[in-house]
Amino acid sequence: MGWLSERLSSSIGKKIIMALTGLLLILFLIIHLLNNLLLYVGPEMFNENVARLEAIKPLVRVIEIALALLFALHIFNALKLWYENKKANPNKYAVDASSENSTVFSRSMVITGVTIGIFLVIHLATFWRTFNFGAHPTDGRHPFYAIIQDAFANPFIALFYFIVMIVLGFHLKHAFQSAFQTMGWRHPKYTPIVEKIGTAIAIIMAVGFASIPIFFYISSLGGK
Repeated sequence: MGWLSERLSSSIGKKIIMALTGLLLILFLIIHLLNNLLLYVGPEMFNENVARLEAIKPLVRVIEIALALLFALHIFNALKLWYENKKANPNKYAVDASSENSTVFSRSMVITGVTIGIFLVIHLATFWRTFNFGAHPTDGRHPFYAIIQDAFANPFIALFYFIVMIVLGFHLKHAFQSAFQTMGWRHPKYTPIVEKIGTAIAIIMAVGFASIPIFFYISSLGGK
């Protein structure tokens, strides 16, 4: 298996791992957004969905660990590739023509990726503490829905989540098509379609997730 280890540790191998883990994470984001959109249906539907997940908690824990490993592998390879590229090209050219050969989305991948990584740590820590160990509302409201409702009533939390979700959209805009390119799946006829799909996914993910904190914050203003 030495050849496999050598292959995966190469620059191309790291890029392939990033592409595969990235596509799997995009699939997770789509499923996660569909679940979160149940918040718009109402507290009953959302809490019923959470209760169903609670009923299969051991399986959910396995999935959570797998997702954490996927995120860690994706981020680790991204930072390692960035460091290796920077180490290989320590000196900047007098005339930087990178903007002519790339887009703002591709040039900001490291920044958006690090931002999402920091958010992920904060988000997961908050999620685990609140849902597993936190005090649930005792005023008769639906507990899980109320936790989210109360969190996004805070303008700083709502704004923070909103900004990061826009950053997520920027990251996905390049990430989706880049994954296909890394795997060698490029074709003059189909690549423009992949790029359009990537743009659509980025917009849907950003708008879908970002709308939730704004919705709950505006709703909280009506109750004041």
